Amino acid sequence: MMWVNKLVPGFRMWMPSMPMTLISARNATANFPARATFKVLPKMTKHEIKEYLTKIYNLPVKKVNTANYDGKRKRIIGKRFTVYYKYKDWKKAIVTFDSSMKQVGVKL
Repeated sequence: MMWVNKLVPGFRMWMPSMPMTLISARNATANFPARATFKVLPKMTKHEIKEYLTKIYNLPVKKVNTANYDGKRKRIIGKRFTVYYKYKDWKKAIVTFDSSMKQVGVKL
């Protein structure tokens, strides 16, 4: 596998360490396919999200939409000084599954 990294400079293989948190899931209806929303790392691409779900979990992914979010900024005002901090940036991935998948399998 080392030769692949030398030939293709943009190739990254770090799939098992990509944290994906399920935010919400929706089962398929007569008009809409099944969908799930994940919170992922900002550096993950649509292609990497699709590969991760198809190869590791064998899910029939049809389409992936992403949106980047800035972390919330906070301010704590004390008696002597003010402290500013910011939560981490994150990306939301909305995954649309193939029509063969009717139930997502999550009871929320």
